[in-house]
Amino acid sequence: MITFVGVSVLAGALAAGLAIPFAGFAGSATEDLASTVASLPKELQTEPLAVRSRVLAADGSLITTLYEQNRVPVRLDQISPIMRKAMIGIEDSRFYDHGAMDAKGTLRAMLRNQSEGEVQQGGSSITQQYVKLSLVEKAKTDEERHRATVVSYQRKLTELRYAIAVESQLSKDQILERYLNLVNFGDGAYGVQAAAQHYFRISAKDLNLPQAALLAGLVKNPTGYDPTNNLQRSKERRDLVLRRLQELSVITPAQANAAIKSPIDLSRMRKVPNGCASSKYPFYCEYVVAKLLDNPALGRTAKEREHYLKTGGLTIRTTLDPRIQAAAQASINAHTKRTDTAIAAITVVEPGTGVVKAMVQSRRYGNGRYETAYNYNVEKSYAGGYGGFQNGSTMKAFVLAAALQRGLPMSHRINSPQQIDLSNKPFRTCKGWTRDPDYKPKNSTRSGDLTMVEAARYSTNTYFLQLSQQTGLCAPATIAGKLGMYNAQSLKPLDQVVSFTLGVGYTTPLMLSNAYATFAARGKYCKPLLFVSVHDNSRRLIETPKVSCEQAIPPAVADGVNRVLGAVMEPGGTGGRLNFGRYDLAGKTGTIQENKAVWYAGYAPNLAAAAVVADASLPYTNLMYRHTLDGKDISDPTGSGTAGPLWQTAMMGALKGLPMERFVAPSPTMVGKPTKPKEPKPQ
Repeated sequence: MITFVGVSVLAGALAAGLAIPFAGFAGSATEDLASTVASLPKELQTEPLAVRSRVLAADGSLITTLYEQNRVPVRLDQISPIMRKAMIGIEDSRFYDHGAMDAKGTLRAMLRNQSEGEVQQGGSSITQQYVKLSLVEKAKTDEERHRATVVSYQRKLTELRYAIAVESQLSKDQILERYLNLVNFGDGAYGVQAAAQHYFRISAKDLNLPQAALLAGLVKNPTGYDPTNNLQRSKERRDLVLRRLQELSVITPAQANAAIKSPIDLSRMRKVPNGCASSKYPFYCEYVVAKLLDNPALGRTAKEREHYLKTGGLTIRTTLDPRIQAAAQASINAHTKRTDTAIAAITVVEPGTGVVKAMVQSRRYGNGRYETAYNYNVEKSYAGGYGGFQNGSTMKAFVLAAALQRGLPMSHRINSPQQIDLSNKPFRTCKGWTRDPDYKPKNSTRSGDLTMVEAARYSTNTYFLQLSQQTGLCAPATIAGKLGMYNAQSLKPLDQVVSFTLGVGYTTPLMLSNAYATFAARGKYCKPLLFVSVHDNSRRLIETPKVSCEQAIPPAVADGVNRVLGAVMEPGGTGGRLNFGRYDLAGKTGTIQENKAVWYAGYAPNLAAAAVVADASLPYTNLMYRHTLDGKDISDPTGSGTAGPLWQTAMMGALKGLPMERFVAPSPTMVGKPTKPKEPKPQ
């Protein structure tokens, strides 16, 4: 009797919002309890709900979701009435009739606990449960999490004091709405909307009786009653909810019996993707996330930004174009096999905006055999490991631009023999002079007295090495830097060395495609753009990078480069067999020493792409003797023969449906006057 009186006194005192010592509560530290409850603030400070973020393609289709808790908050009127009734029926049937505490339920639970000598039964109202869940959500440290979950009267009193405050500030409907959005429904689904989508692939507003009863039953033990873990136990719990609803006259016996007879149908269940690894475009996605983690608009530190990305309910719209991505992927599929020992990668960029439309590679995402978590399209700092590959003669485009900017016409001739001795020949740099003590480069294609156009068409090494000596290395290196080129491994400017024009620095498909897009855009360089908007959970636009462009080289110079690199794709040029349709196209091959990496970078006025096929092992080995592509030994390990077809197939698909634009013709001054070739001097 003393125990019952003590419990009654406690219940009455707390119901009045008081905290006073009481007698007859065996084994309880009443002074500590009273002190704790009296010191609590009267208002519950809650944290914003952890809500999943979405990463979208340019057309609005879902790439992936990012979350710590899979949750999509909804209003109460977006939740089916039977779902609301099922939750109230099984958890707190007098919810709308009592205050913060259900006195009958609490007294019953406390009497049971007293008889058992420990806390065995809860008797918590929905408001009290909401408070507990909110405190757990708010906990940042292990100690705070312990205090929010420890089985003790002190915790229950704390929750009740807060519940009284909540009931004074919010309506019953508001409390129920928050509770339904906060609670764990098992198998990683938090909140009723995410649960409805997860288990049944429907919205919370469309839940029927058996579905609502299943979800309501999960709340007591989300793991134990999870239908994906124990279907029989889950059904028993669901049926208990249905019988309880019948007892409360919420449903008729006929409705209850029909629902109990129905099996649990999880045939439409789907696991919501979490993170880039589970997306259709994992490499592109991870690069976007890496860029977002650098964005101070999302938080002061990388840790804060990562937390916000996974809990802020953000909507991130990227620039990925699914149609162009599919075209690039189709090219990879057509020209490579999963078991190939060589790596192939392609990036597609839009000139004039820097919008990165597509990013694909031949190795699938993963850690298994013939898989990789490394993105071969981007630099070391985001991909880890070794960033980029040497890019060979694709660097000749920057020497070409430097020569045209200096005023040399396309008709500029240089005697270009098969081999040239540049040992200790001085080359001017931005800081002085440089030499190579034993450098005697050769041509792998045509030699002779060639014009700029002819030398580009045949990719004549000795022509462009002499041209870079005439322009100096500072000018082409500066242009390359303005067009976003740098060493992808050291993340420093490209080295100004004698062999600069033959591509000794490490670059990436993203870097090279965007640099060549600058020529297509008549000299307007744009920083690569991977996402165009980030909105928070309230649809407020967060400050994010926008299109950022500048005139890096004069339009006339770019027009000249386009004309010269266009000749590469004419009959007889190194890229002649890659031309297609009636498009204006320009491009350049790249093959590094011993064929360790081969490239093709090219563009139309409205789209640019760079493709590489390379040996990704260390140390690098010769492609010709070791590697396979499309399951076969590489028979033509050159930029045009191996990387070229990848570029061609991707661009043919990507340009399909786009307007057929034309390059601006270069000025007559830049073209220059025709001159007769001279016989090469004997060496």
